[in-house]
Amino acid sequence: MERLNRVELFLEIVKHRSFTGAAKALGTSGSALSKQMQNLESQLGVKLLNRTTRHVSVTEAGAIYYERARLALDDLAEAERQIQDLGAGPQGTLKISAPMSFGRRHLVKPLAAFAARYPAVHLQVDFDDRHVDIVAEGYDVAVRIATLADSTLVARRLADCPILLCASPAYLEQYGRPETPGDLAVHRHIIYSRHGIQSDWSFEHKDGQQGIVHRNAHMLANSAEMLSTAVAEGIGMGLLPVFAAAEQLKAGTIEQVLPDYQTVPARGIYAIYPQNRYLSAKVRLLIDDLVNVGRDLPW
Repeated sequence: MERLNRVELFLEIVKHRSFTGAAKALGTSGSALSKQMQNLESQLGVKLLNRTTRHVSVTEAGAIYYERARLALDDLAEAERQIQDLGAGPQGTLKISAPMSFGRRHLVKPLAAFAARYPAVHLQVDFDDRHVDIVAEGYDVAVRIATLADSTLVARRLADCPILLCASPAYLEQYGRPETPGDLAVHRHIIYSRHGIQSDWSFEHKDGQQGIVHRNAHMLANSAEMLSTAVAEGIGMGLLPVFAAAEQLKAGTIEQVLPDYQTVPARGIYAIYPQNRYLSAKVRLLIDDLVNVGRDLPW
């Protein structure tokens, strides 16, 4: 047990790169830490740390020991969490991020049902279109609608999310129905924009031809609900995620434009979470529920 404590102290010293910083974090003295490290090095028969008056660095042996010790303690912590899950079931705080419009439409009831089913799990749900830093901000799971880039995070695909060009029947009657992306240049565009940033619209025909449209922005909004309402009111045409357009398409208050084209790159709905060798029961159960949500989406 004493050796394990020394290993934990060693990891803390390397983390802070100083005895003073580690001692402050641990609530002990630098001299006490120094003595413990001397004992550990004596026990191992190698020097682990290079010491100066201001900084501490690892030796070659120390670097090897640090990596293996860190993994070993991570394994131990994961084993403890797994045993706790087996004994008590899912518990603790579960922090979730999801886009505002999608969350309000499709996640409110499933998340409420999850909370009722597992009362020992305390949900912290953030519906926000902001792109959160999952690891730095401590999120367990984030739902994202995106084309995913390479990442150290794990992504579970829940569903496709086509982005549809839509307009109201009244708008199309007044301004005409475009047949190709090139026809869009003369139309009024309702643009999704975050922080005033706009990007071109890119389309691909089912035969593989691609086209880029430099838009004539008539209105900017950072809300899918605002976009779909503006499109239905005939203010202009806009690209809408299928979850924001589905009900109005079914009701006939908006119509899909250029149905033979799809926007590129294609987007999907994903559940994203940090890459851990052991997935806690609460995260695993939530992911399973989100997969069921994706399976039941009405498109």
